[in-house]
Order: sequence, then C-alpha cells, then structure tokens
Amino acid sequence: MGTRSIAVVGVPSALGGVLPEDRHVGMAEAPRDLRRLGFLDRLTAGGLELRDTGDVPIEPGVRDDPDSRLKNRAEVAAAIRQTADAVAACLGDADRILVIGGDCCAHAGALAGLRRARPERRLAIAWFDAHGDSNTAETTPSGNIWGMPFALLLGRGEADLVAAADGPSVEPRHAALIGGQVLDEPESRWLSASPVAHFGPGMLATPAGLAALDAWARAVAAEVDGVYVALDHDVLDADETPWAVTMPEAGGLGAEAAVAAVRTIRAALPVVGYGATAMNFRTGGDADRTVAVAVRLATAALA
Repeated sequence: MGTRSIAVVGVPSALGGVLPEDRHVGMAEAPRDLRRLGFLDRLTAGGLELRDTGDVPIEPGVRDDPDSRLKNRAEVAAAIRQTADAVAACLGDADRILVIGGDCCAHAGALAGLRRARPERRLAIAWFDAHGDSNTAETTPSGNIWGMPFALLLGRGEADLVAAADGPSVEPRHAALIGGQVLDEPESRWLSASPVAHFGPGMLATPAGLAALDAWARAVAAEVDGVYVALDHDVLDADETPWAVTMPEAGGLGAEAAVAAVRTIRAALPVVGYGATAMNFRTGGDADRTVAVAVRLATAALA
C-alpha cells in the first residue's frame, strides 16, 4: 500500500446506551447505511485510497439494559476490545484508519488499536462532540456508557472499561473537546480543573477561536507523533439543518466551522485516524445533506 492508504473499519454498535423509540437501533446500522448512501464511494472519487475491511463482528449491536449506572457493561467492553483488535490488525497493510460507527465507544477502541499497533507512538485526541462524553459510573445521569468514552481513553472510569480501552491511551494535556456545549455539571467541573483543552462552538465561529485551536494543535504537535480525530455528528448545529443524527443539539458548530476546525488540526498535526459516529438514518433527518457534510469532514481530515 502507498503512503495515502486508509483502512476503513465499520463498528455497528450502539451498545453504549438505550434511547426511547429505538433511536439507538439506527445508530448501530449507520456503517451499513453510509456504504449504501455512497459515503465511501464519494471519498474514493475525491482521491482517497480506501481499503474497506468490513465491519467488526459485534452481535448483537443493540441490547436493552435497565442498569442505571453502566448499561451493557460487559458487552461494551467486549466491543471496544474487538474494535481495537480490528484496527490494530488492519494497520499492517494501511497507514491510517477511517472508523465509521456506531456510537462513540468506537473511538475508544480505535485509539486502543492505534496504540497497540505502534506502541512507541504518542498520540493526541481531538474529540468533536456536542456532549462531554466524560462521565463515570458515579456521575452519569443515564447509565449510558456512550457518555463515557472520552474519559475512558484518558484513563478515567471503571477499571474493566478503562482496561478494555487500554487507557490511558492519551495524556490529558494532549486532548481537546471541540464543540462541547451540552455538559453535565460533573463533566464541566472536571473539564475546568483538567489540562484538557475545550473549544466551544461559539468560540470556533470566530477567527480568534480558530487561532486558539491552531495554537493548541501546534503546541501539542511538538510532543506527539499524530492525532486521532473523533467526530460525533451531533456536534453539528441542529438549527442549521435537521441532521440525520441520534441526538441532535441546537447551538452547535455550523458545518463550515466544523470543516475549518478539522482543517486547522490537520494543518498542524499528522492525522493517523478519523472516526465518524452517531449518524442515524432512521430519525427522519436530511440524509443527503448529512452524508455530503460527512464526506467534507472526512476529506478535511484525511485528504
């Protein structure tokens, strides 16, 4: 494979939580739907060299669980480990990865696989999400583990889940939450006291905000070998378009601002992997526009 080859790994899982009206079912189906809607074909047509390795064999990809603290705890841990195995295995024949999910726990598995394949590398994480994804079993209001993977890869949380993610796989000072605006109070308190950078959507809509993001990325670039960009599509502003996502949020990043932010990071840091999660084509959102922007964002990271 050439230096531009990218392995595609599908993670058809929404085990990280349960939502009303089975909205999590569509999230687990997103890898299949993205292929059907031409997402990979359009990236290839745009010049990316992709090798689709198929989906991680996660069965079932959805499971109800009344647990109020850690829904599907064992199943999520197994899915994270399976994702890490799949990512590590495909990096023998490819230089970078493109993960399509599924819920955000896919990103914890992707980081673990990247580190496992090349343990000598130091990696940063750019976590695009409307939510903090940094709860623990003690702070979660729902028990949904998809509200915890950012914490897990930083080494915070229940020991078995952190171990499944090979956490900590990133040092907190090499991590950024980008577009986070719907945070639980414990997440806000932790974030304020931690070395993790936080760039809100209002900030990133300004030249000064993008300059601050660029400064963070360039400072981190002096200490790491690359960055994984995790992009939960609910980071996009639901007021702009009815996006086909599982948990749309008003007041988020505009599509143009999101693309600009990804380009800013890529200009400063080598992108070793990109993950697109939380799209959901059962919600009645605008599928065509969602896929079109997903293509732009992935291209901004990987071109």
